[in-house]
Order: sequence, then C-alpha cells, then structure tokens
Amino acid sequence: MKSAYELALERLESQGIERPDAGSLSDDDREAMAEARRRAEARLAELEILHKERLAKLQSFAEREEEERDYRLERRGVEEKLERELTRIRDAASQGPSADG
Repeated sequence: MKSAYELALERLESQGIERPDAGSLSDDDREAMAEARRRAEARLAELEILHKERLAKLQSFAEREEEERDYRLERRGVEEKLERELTRIRDAASQGPSADG
C-alpha cells in the first residue's frame, strides 16, 4: 500500500512536474527548518494572544479595525521572515556543504 506522499508524487509526475530531490537536505538542515517553524509558530501564538487581549479592551469600531490591520501585518511579517529563513536554508543546502556547516 502506498503512502499519501507517494501517491502525491505520482500525481505530480503524471502532470509533468519533477519529483523533489528528497536527499537534498541534511538532517541538520531539516532540524534548522523545523526550529525556524517552531519559532514562527510560537511568535504567531504570542501575537494572537496579545491581539485578543487588545481587542477585548477596545470599544470603538475604528480602533478595533486598526488593531485587526496591525495584527494581520504582524502575522504577515512573521510568515515572510519564516519563508526567507527556509529559503536561506534550502539555498545553502543546494550549494553543498560548507566548511563550517
């Protein structure tokens, strides 16, 4: 029986999309990516808690709307920072091992 991952890879190949190179990331690279994701998830959770606390204190619609906008911008910033970090790790991995790792 094939895993969902294997089935997805077969579907990609049937659409003419090349199978990703599973060996391109080292264990250290995978751990660095997992750590970056954990940091981002923690920051997003913190932002959500703070956002809910601030919303509870606001009375006017305009203030609440501004808080929602600020929250979305902060979330987007965290998500973009995560994507940059993951891209940096992938790029470093694709260039091969460095002298210091």
